[in-house]
Amino acid sequence: MSVIKMTGRIFWRETRVIFSRPIYIFCSVVAPLFTFVLFSSLMDEGVPEKLPVAVVDGDNSAFTRGITRSLDALQQIDIIARYANIGDATAAMRRGDIYAFYLLPDGTTQALIDNRRPKVSFYLNYSYLVAGSLTFRDMYITSLLANAAIGRASLLARGASDREADIFLQPIVIETHSIGNPWLNYAVYLNNTLYPGVLSLLIFLLTAYSITSEIKCGTAKNWLRMADDNIFIALCGKLVPLTILFSLVAIFYNVYLYRFLHFPVHDGIFSMIMASLLLVVASQSMGVFLAGAFPAPRWSMSIASLWGVVSFSISGFSFPIEGMSGAIRAVTNLFPLRHYFMIYCNQALLGYPIAEAAIHYAALLAFLILPLLVIKRLKRALTNFSYLE
Repeated sequence: MSVIKMTGRIFWRETRVIFSRPIYIFCSVVAPLFTFVLFSSLMDEGVPEKLPVAVVDGDNSAFTRGITRSLDALQQIDIIARYANIGDATAAMRRGDIYAFYLLPDGTTQALIDNRRPKVSFYLNYSYLVAGSLTFRDMYITSLLANAAIGRASLLARGASDREADIFLQPIVIETHSIGNPWLNYAVYLNNTLYPGVLSLLIFLLTAYSITSEIKCGTAKNWLRMADDNIFIALCGKLVPLTILFSLVAIFYNVYLYRFLHFPVHDGIFSMIMASLLLVVASQSMGVFLAGAFPAPRWSMSIASLWGVVSFSISGFSFPIEGMSGAIRAVTNLFPLRHYFMIYCNQALLGYPIAEAAIHYAALLAFLILPLLVIKRLKRALTNFSYLE
């Protein structure tokens, strides 16, 4: 029997298995699509807005009420309460009612009149990193603006011109340019990595499951016989249907992100589609490697899930690789998501030529070598391994 015919027989066998077992459709189609909808709806505003914050105004003067109004006018902050003392505000923050509170102590205005330096305080819940960072930034900016307004009024009262006052308060004008994501949109940055990260995790799991389940169900020898005992043909016929499904999902999320949500993609959508398809086959190769290295289903799937989850932390989008130790930086290259993330940064966000990301495209292709390292062990396991409950 020809190679094409044997591959085709296994292909249709696996297609029937996929559509007869709900877990395959759930992991390859339903779960990824649900994830896409969930994350895009959670971050549909791009940046968190109207974070609940409180104020403790012990001074209660016209000046401190003006600071409170300025703080409330900022986009990210919504002052939902005014407490009489720190104890009440702290209790509210512990209950989760607010993310932060701004303390204006008694005597703030009088201290300004007497040319003393009043102190204001920020109390932040940094258990929520994004909320804590945004509320700190807005409170800090409000304090600086209030201080600048006082200083400007004082200089004008002493006879300085508007220009002289402005130069004195800000001798160096700082211009900030956010490259790649000028809107500081969290959805643009996170969704482009969370979507492929979840997909890669599911590919690890489903690939390892589809191979090791042959051992568990006692069908491994029949599967190999259909390929004339050729493990390469057997794997090719088994994985192609899943490759097609996952590739369609990968193409869908790229079209969804870059055509419907209009996320920036400077080098064109096809560069990201190519990277996504390489991520699919690289993740499948990793799944085959784990199935060969750990033929027991519980072991291979446990390690596959661990590898997929760690990808989110070690790929560099949540914590910069440059801040990790040298050994960890080397290990990051063993995760397909790391190379996809670098392609995304170079191609979609920064618009660099493809040569700048060539090494990461090559790295994703290099994952295809992994199954060759365990192919003999995998065949022995399929032939001789006995599954024990």
